Amino acid sequence: MTTEKIKFGTDGWRAIIAQDFTVYNVGRVSKGLADWLLKTNNKPVVLIGHDCRFGGQLFTEASAKVLCANGVKVIMANVFVSTPMISLGVLKVNASQGVVITASHNPPSYNGYKLKGAHGGPSSPKDIAAVEALIPDEVEMPTLPLSFWEEKGLLEYVNLEDMYIDYLKEKFDFEVLSRSPFKMAYDAMYGAGQNVIRRLLPGAVLIHCDDNPGFHGQAPEPLDKNLKELAHTVATTPEIKIGLATDGDADRIGLYDGDGNFVDAHNIILLLIHYLHKYKNMNGKVVIAFSVTDRVKKLCAYYGLPVEVTAIGFKYISEIMVHDDVLVGGEESGGIAVKGHIPERDGIYDGLVLYEFMTQSGKTLKELCQEVYDIVGTFYYDRNDLHIDNDKKNAIIKKANDGGYAKFGKYGFNRIETIDGIKYHLDNGGWIMLRASGTEPVLRVYAEGNSKEETLDILADVKRTIL
Repeated sequence: MTTEKIKFGTDGWRAIIAQDFTVYNVGRVSKGLADWLLKTNNKPVVLIGHDCRFGGQLFTEASAKVLCANGVKVIMANVFVSTPMISLGVLKVNASQGVVITASHNPPSYNGYKLKGAHGGPSSPKDIAAVEALIPDEVEMPTLPLSFWEEKGLLEYVNLEDMYIDYLKEKFDFEVLSRSPFKMAYDAMYGAGQNVIRRLLPGAVLIHCDDNPGFHGQAPEPLDKNLKELAHTVATTPEIKIGLATDGDADRIGLYDGDGNFVDAHNIILLLIHYLHKYKNMNGKVVIAFSVTDRVKKLCAYYGLPVEVTAIGFKYISEIMVHDDVLVGGEESGGIAVKGHIPERDGIYDGLVLYEFMTQSGKTLKELCQEVYDIVGTFYYDRNDLHIDNDKKNAIIKKANDGGYAKFGKYGFNRIETIDGIKYHLDNGGWIMLRASGTEPVLRVYAEGNSKEETLDILADVKRTIL
């Protein structure tokens, strides 16, 4: 039998369900994890759970059985969970490792396997590589039921949703938030955050907060193009002044202002820095992925805050957060962490921070964005995900790395950076970036211009140039 090598991408191993993401392959990954844990821990404990995606419980139980059969104690979530619930739970139950069965924002045909470290955030690149190297070609799949391992003391259950909600109640004053003059609409995208806002803010308008393991055919990624119902609800309901969306495992965020305009991750990162530093007098380093707007550097220079740029993948940001004093760490894709919380992306937590900002300041999201624009200037960002085969994707990246593009249509550039992908700094002050997805046959084209029209024109010229 030919066995495919399993590779972890930017954020875990992801594959198409029943094609490569099978019970057997989940067992292989779990055996590699068990072997690594037994090398590095005397009595390892793994906290494991799954989101709302198809097959989550099946794959979680398969992983748990392999871990238990290899002598690793497992604590399993008793209901579906978000990724931040696992990361927080790792700290609360003092686990050696966390595992989330999730493909995050990927299309519904995918599932995945994320590793979370004992620090309460993504496992470090070094640890992920060590686990990956130990994944065997073959594994003996245990046949004993979960009840056997429970009787042996190697398996127990925990309610991570209750634990997470109790934690949020310690961090935010929900009595004040429930009386906010600004009503919230929340779109869970059929994902694992669906119960949290329902329980904490009963007055919020809920969208796609029910069970649908196929996400109604829509990839649960909180981008403007995927959130038309939320945008329409906010735009047509006068009392709603903020629309919050989170992805399939609720670690990514998207927002809408009261007019139904999308507020992307670049703006959210800027707003969080602005609120935490100016209004809450908090300090620390700002850490951003390579694909985040340079306006963050401008805002940090204004406030005298240090900035560090990392490769793409929140695991790089989280690793810095463990060792350094970090105020905000964030990615263009909507994964953002803030000081005072765990070193993990958390779309609901970030949304509550900004809802608190609105409530305490008495200003709308649009007004708060303008405060930031008064410092860094207005800008517009967008991204094209070009679904092309891997050979074409790799050829474009090779050409870019070899200096094969002199300009993109009418847009010339004056500087190139290659921290992770190829970033072209344009003569008009904007930028273009090309980067191949590590988990899908997708070429991502990022662009920032001075207006929506200019940014869309840049993306069109790039597409014409490279395809």
